[in-house]
Amino acid sequence: MALEIDEFLLELLRSRSPTGTEHEAAQIIEKYAGPSADSIVRDHIGNRIAVYGSGERTLMFAAHSDEIGLIVSYIDDDGFLFFDTLGGHDNVMIPGRRVAVMSRNGNVYGVTGKRAVHLMDAKERKEVPETHQIWIDIGAGSRAEAEALVEIGDPVVYDVAVRKLAGGRCAARAFDDRAGCYAVFEVLRRLKSSNLKPDFRVAAVATSQEEIGTRGAYPAAYAMNPDVAVAVDVTHATDFPTCDKRKFGSIKLGKGPVIARGPNINPKVFDKLVACAKASGIPYQIEAESRPTGTDARVLQISRGGVAAGLVSIPLRYMHTPGEVVDLNDIEMCVRLLKDFAVSLKSSDDFTY
Repeated sequence: MALEIDEFLLELLRSRSPTGTEHEAAQIIEKYAGPSADSIVRDHIGNRIAVYGSGERTLMFAAHSDEIGLIVSYIDDDGFLFFDTLGGHDNVMIPGRRVAVMSRNGNVYGVTGKRAVHLMDAKERKEVPETHQIWIDIGAGSRAEAEALVEIGDPVVYDVAVRKLAGGRCAARAFDDRAGCYAVFEVLRRLKSSNLKPDFRVAAVATSQEEIGTRGAYPAAYAMNPDVAVAVDVTHATDFPTCDKRKFGSIKLGKGPVIARGPNINPKVFDKLVACAKASGIPYQIEAESRPTGTDARVLQISRGGVAAGLVSIPLRYMHTPGEVVDLNDIEMCVRLLKDFAVSLKSSDDFTY
């Protein structure tokens, strides 16, 4: 099936929400999910928590709303901006990009620059530039001119458009993790539109600051105190040239959501997710995780007295680049799996082991 991109997801992808500055994505979540939620609240770290239903036990779906970015750290006498990174970057990817500096007065556009290849010697051409060797050029001619437009501490994101590729595939910045954000709140919307009343109340959470240490998940999980929680994120698709599947496993675009298995995952939650996929004919893949994952699941599992945690991921190519690629069918299948999982839970379910 070749799906068109949903307007809710499209707006999320167009929002600019680098870690610590998630308000644009949060506003879109409130716009689309608010009417379906019994309540939607914001907290002091930028999380958005929407709740549906009134069961005595709580299921929490968590997906992070932040993305990688840059932060202005210095302005030189000639008006060039230097920066530090927000989240993990491959410095090979940073130079030569169009960017938007999110100033107090709106976006200021620029490009990332470094010395052209013609001005490097043979050794320098083989080196990956360090962050301080790259700058942002906003066209200013002096420090004063630049400071009239931007300030130290302004966040920066890549300025790229969402593009439809062949079939049901799309390229954009911030599919990590707007794809997951869309999925968890779309579940809530579909529960409401179908008038379904799961035994568990369902909390859909957009967590902040995941890219710098899963920080938003801590207060969100503490506040909700869920009985069961599923983190929804992206994972590396390995179906591209040069990827060694002996090291990274086999994960393919278009083959369905990825259900994690390992010590970070409650085995009964894993089994129930697989059972739901099989019952509904939803294609799925399995990924082995040998340690605490690099997702909100690592926090959810050990919140308060411990939570029955799961992790469902959407396959993604080229993570943490301006051109992340997903298959829309995988996102749709993820939504369906999470919805079925929410409906399958019974008040009597026991997740201890």
